[in-house]
Amino acid sequence: MGLNQALSISVSAIDAQRVAQELIASNIANINTTRTVYGGPYRRRIPVFAEQLARAEQKLGGVEITEVVEDTTPFQKVYNPGHPDADEQGYVSLPNVNLSTEMVNQVYTSRLYEANITAFNATKKMMQDTLQLQ
Repeated sequence: MGLNQALSISVSAIDAQRVAQELIASNIANINTTRTVYGGPYRRRIPVFAEQLARAEQKLGGVEITEVVEDTTPFQKVYNPGHPDADEQGYVSLPNVNLSTEMVNQVYTSRLYEANITAFNATKKMMQDTLQLQ
C-alpha cells in the first residue's frame, strides 16, 4: 500500500464519519417530531457502512456509506389526548429515537473521526519526511 492510498482510505473514513455525525444530529433534532411529510412520527435513521472495493485502475479502498436505513423499532406510545396527533384512544406515537443511544453513537463516531484525522496527519508527515530526505 502506498502513502497516497493510505491518505485516500483515511479521507474516505473521515467522509463516512461526517455523514454518520449528520445523521445522529438529524435524529436528535427530530426527537419530538410526531408528524413528518410522509405521515407518522420521525423514524431514526442509521448509516450502513461497507468496504469501498479497490478499483483496478486506482486501487483506492476505504470505507463508504452504502445506504441510510430507517430503524424499524416500534414507536413509543404516550397518553396525551389533547395532542393534535393523538389516535382515537388518546395515544401519541413518538419517534423511536433514544437520546442516550444517540449520544453514545455521537461520542463513538467522533472518536473514529479523530482517529482517522490522526492517521491522515501521520501519513502526511511521513510523505513530508520522505521528501526532505532527498
